[in-house]
Amino acid sequence: MSDAVPVTVLGLGEMGGALAAAFVAAGRPTTVWNRTAARADALVELGAVRAGSVSEAVGASPLVVVCLLDYAVAREALKPAAGRLRGRTVVNLTNGTPTQAAQMAAWVAEQGGEYLDGGIMAVPTTVATPEAFILYSGEERVFETHRAALEELGAAKYLGSDIGLASLYDLALLSGMTLMFDGFHHAVAMATSAEQGSASGFTELLVPWLTNMARLLPAFAAEVDAERTSRTTPQLTQGLDVQVSGLLNIMNASRDAGVSTAPLEPAMAALEGLLETGHSEWSAPASVRQLKTT
Repeated sequence: MSDAVPVTVLGLGEMGGALAAAFVAAGRPTTVWNRTAARADALVELGAVRAGSVSEAVGASPLVVVCLLDYAVAREALKPAAGRLRGRTVVNLTNGTPTQAAQMAAWVAEQGGEYLDGGIMAVPTTVATPEAFILYSGEERVFETHRAALEELGAAKYLGSDIGLASLYDLALLSGMTLMFDGFHHAVAMATSAEQGSASGFTELLVPWLTNMARLLPAFAAEVDAERTSRTTPQLTQGLDVQVSGLLNIMNASRDAGVSTAPLEPAMAALEGLLETGHSEWSAPASVRQLKTT
């Protein structure tokens, strides 16, 4: 890949180091920088070039990938190189909010650079494997210009020109993951309250159950979208009395088992809220609408 566009990676924590290693493994000329220079040692042995400063690192490549703790740290790191951003593209894979993405995009534009925001849906060990995908938002022309390099990190998913969309989807995906893990912890606490209960044995049942239930999500999503655009009446519903009765049984069994019901209480409050507003049936669109505050 002697004709490959060079890339610079700023930030060599576990994730940033994995991104840089993926570029090096793909044969792409890679310059790296980290505040603690020793973090680059292993990458240099693989073939990366260590930059002595952020300004040197940015100046080495037309494509600059940033992966740092947060947007404030990323902005601070880039400041000394502001004068060298003109004509370059910054791809910020730092975790942050849509508002922060818009602010960073505006700042890079003021320096004469172009900007893509991104969200990494992978752990360091899965970067550049079929399991990894990375979300991107920003100007499509900029994304297409650098698509080949970005695909070396994992499947590149372009979401659109709204600069904050990658951050929004990233955090929403992490929200779904967090609540799933909370549900897992509560379920295992219940299952292991029995003398013969086994976390491993229970989880062997939980995984296929959740996998089967996850297959309903695309249908729920289609109904949410349909209601937003045409107010179509949902077809996938269940009586709220059934929902409340079932959740009440889970909560009572939890109390009997000496397990906190705290993770379940927001769900019960939501069901009761639907009843109070005149609903008799549960549906995905109603639950999504209920969560929105504006």
